[in-house]
Amino acid sequence: METTTVKLHSIMNIPNILTISRVLSVPVFIVLMHDPSPLRVLSAGIVFTLASATDWLDGYLARKWGQVTKMGKLLDPIADKIMVASALVILVRMEIIPEWIAIVIIGREFAVTGLRSIAASDGIVMPAETVGKYKVVSQILAVQSVLLDYYLGTGWLNEIGIVIIWISMALSAYSGVSYFRQYWSKLS
Repeated sequence: METTTVKLHSIMNIPNILTISRVLSVPVFIVLMHDPSPLRVLSAGIVFTLASATDWLDGYLARKWGQVTKMGKLLDPIADKIMVASALVILVRMEIIPEWIAIVIIGREFAVTGLRSIAASDGIVMPAETVGKYKVVSQILAVQSVLLDYYLGTGWLNEIGIVIIWISMALSAYSGVSYFRQYWSKLS
């Protein structure tokens, strides 16, 4: 019984709880965005921003406190993908971004996740790249800009968000191609 408690305690540490909170914030975000009004979108933007902050905080704390776990390594990128994909789908539904941009970004996530799984089964470790981190930051900034513009009605924040989402799409494509090149070079 004590071993089970120790294992559960090591898995359910603060960094992993923060990651799980990011996953649990997605339904709240979706509900707030289901019937958007300026106040609901502002609330959804706050939820999205807080959830985004946990992305940085959970990794920082896990490394600082020596609490990096297999569960955290698995859940963290999944939480990011669920959060960003949900926001992109909603922005498509609101006709703020074109469908094809969301498809490219989300498709890249599936492709790279699948590739990393295949690589792992071949004993190849493919760590996250710096470009991928810029990609995530740009996705978060784009969503925040568009949501804030919906609340404030400035117009220019929406335009900035759209430019950033294009940059994010380019970073997604570049990063995806880079992962595939890296995999093929390690195979040969």
